[in-house]
Amino acid sequence: MNVHEFQAKQILREYGVDVPAGRVVDTAAEAEAAAKEIGGTVVIKAQIHAGGRGKGGGIKLAQSPAEAREAAEAILGMQLVTPQTGAEGKLVRKVYVEAGSQIDDELYVAVLVDRATRKIAVIASTEGGMAIEEVAAATPDKILTRQIDPLVGLADYQARDLGLDLGMNPPQCASFVKLLHGLYRLFVEKDLSLLEINPLVLSGDAVIPLDCKLNFDSSALYRHPDIAELRDPDEEDALESEASKYDLSWVSLDGNIGCMVNGAGLAMATMDIIKVAGGEPANFLDLGGGANKEGVGRAFQLILADEHVKGILVNIFGGIVLCDMVAEGIVAAARELSVTVPLVVRLDGTNSDRAKEILKESGLDILPADGMQDAADKIVAAVSAQG
Repeated sequence: MNVHEFQAKQILREYGVDVPAGRVVDTAAEAEAAAKEIGGTVVIKAQIHAGGRGKGGGIKLAQSPAEAREAAEAILGMQLVTPQTGAEGKLVRKVYVEAGSQIDDELYVAVLVDRATRKIAVIASTEGGMAIEEVAAATPDKILTRQIDPLVGLADYQARDLGLDLGMNPPQCASFVKLLHGLYRLFVEKDLSLLEINPLVLSGDAVIPLDCKLNFDSSALYRHPDIAELRDPDEEDALESEASKYDLSWVSLDGNIGCMVNGAGLAMATMDIIKVAGGEPANFLDLGGGANKEGVGRAFQLILADEHVKGILVNIFGGIVLCDMVAEGIVAAARELSVTVPLVVRLDGTNSDRAKEILKESGLDILPADGMQDAADKIVAAVSAQG
């Protein structure tokens, strides 16, 4: 789960991290009032769940409250396109009015889980303000990493040495040590999967997070109801958000063949084989190992809610999941929802013979398939025949 920059900075404050004063607003008049309250130069920042906002015109400097109003008027309501939003962009509903900061230098700092070492890693670079992927590709030697032993936690010497390697003077290092301890404690206590500050600026003897991105482990949100309340449905794909209510893994895609599969690996393979057959998947949908009749029905509802879907491919390998139970769910959903698009079903594994009988006895227009290639070929042909 992602949060907005203004929410991330409020959380940082709770962990003793010094961030510039700021207010989130949703009108130009409120932006002007916030600029008066903060005083001096302010920065008007679009609040969307995507990076690269400055490149798309979503961040503007204002030297006065009047300029802050003008900047907010220009940003609010715009469809902001950045390298991370895709061509469709995202609608800006809020802006963050933040006090301007003196910038002597820009750095990059992130805390994340290093799955290779099974530790939390702190990554830093002198190339702040740039996409870290570009830095890694062009100048990998400028990326510094410190592994943190989970039994010991972040040691002062690790933070201090990293600060020195980044070119900080002793007072800046002291500020950096305090910052990293706050970030590490936040990362662990709130079950983050990524904490990224880009840029982290040197301002005199202080280090200041100018931008902050927090990603929370969705599987751990039951432990953090305060964080779950920060979720912004407007920033999420509507179908993905709906799927999450039923513990279904869903990702919307650009194609026209809806996919219903159990298991992430099988779902990826299903999307690949649809493309090989000449079609385009409309979604990634993993029912999971605990799929039941009700879950199948909800999955059908989600797929059919996508107006681009012209056909549906169900690809189930029954292990823990019983094929006959899935077949019953398919028949019930197809009848209840009056499915009119082509429906191809491949069921293999536990109770698959009985499942095929259920589909055949239903009298519904369901195309059975033997194997994945046959299923992909049939759904692509059926969709193509519709024109």
